Amino acid sequence: MSESNRRAAAARAPGAVLPAGAPFPPRVCVVMLSALGDVVHALPVVTAIKRHAPACRLAWILQPGPAALVRGHPAVDEILVFERRRGWRAFVELGRALRRRPFDLVLDLQPYFKAGLLTRMTRAPIKLGLDWARARDLNWLFTTHRIAANPVGHIQDQFLEFLDAIGVPRGAPDWGLAPTPEERATARALVAAGEGPLVGLVVATSKPEKNWAPERYAELATRLRAERGARCVLLGDTTAIERAAADAILARTAAAPLDALGRGLRVTLGLLDACDVVVSPDTGPFHIAVAMGVPAVGLYGYTNPKRVGPYRRFGELVVDAYGDPGEDYTAAAGYRRGRMARITATQVLGRVTAALERYAPGPPWRRVRPA
Repeated sequence: MSESNRRAAAARAPGAVLPAGAPFPPRVCVVMLSALGDVVHALPVVTAIKRHAPACRLAWILQPGPAALVRGHPAVDEILVFERRRGWRAFVELGRALRRRPFDLVLDLQPYFKAGLLTRMTRAPIKLGLDWARARDLNWLFTTHRIAANPVGHIQDQFLEFLDAIGVPRGAPDWGLAPTPEERATARALVAAGEGPLVGLVVATSKPEKNWAPERYAELATRLRAERGARCVLLGDTTAIERAAADAILARTAAAPLDALGRGLRVTLGLLDACDVVVSPDTGPFHIAVAMGVPAVGLYGYTNPKRVGPYRRFGELVVDAYGDPGEDYTAAAGYRRGRMARITATQVLGRVTAALERYAPGPPWRRVRPA
């Protein structure tokens, strides 16, 4: 163990679970199955572990969708896919795979019953989860150790607390997320025609309460074209809710946004990277954009930006319809219905304009990216 690692171990936070002075566990497993945004928030955990202990072998249990995002990540040595659609057979199949793979340390980042069952199935002397107060669905039943208790804060900080417990320095958050050269080239070819800055519009999420009205997206696209000379590209998957939102936007504007729905997660990664600004509700592509340093205007009304807003970047670009004077507005406050309708196209246009002026100040665009 290097002298710097010894100092880090000696300075561990209360609640640290690894023996002082012991070598870092050589076999680590992360349990974070789903929710693309949460998977993005887990990436700085795995990159910090690999930075601290490059020789450790790190596996990650994921569902197929998020696995497409993580596959090929330099900090992840193996992905174990949990096929949720297969029902109980998924547990049997993954359990069989886990029996052949002993681990020294398991990090259960997802405090839900399903993730807890999979954590229980892993073979490891240390299974680390959330503290009693923040664990859900009796998740603490499936872990052997828990991180130190803390107030509810930003979800990214919550994940980084796992590093404190295992003696890994946090350092500056590093998501390690970028399209491959081929994905970048494919995406750039899709948006090559036309001039002016490119604004990505993430049209919808799977939760209707999170979504912004298509007619306001359409107004935004119209005004961006007329007032800023900007082009728009519609981003998303081909679910019924996303397809309906995109069709409604296209029917309500003459700005002719490029329809890029259904290109697959990795090409969408490249499309986000190609944008000068992205406009999005609280959803996976929004957090991907933030992680890659793409200026992102977050639309918040249903979810709490203090809990799931952009982390350390682009907070000034958030359109916040979540809180009212006198309400509880801590990170622990929950969902609030009906507030996305408060967000106007004029508000969003103002944030996009500010983003373009600060981060993409004129041809050639994309001159500035935050560290």
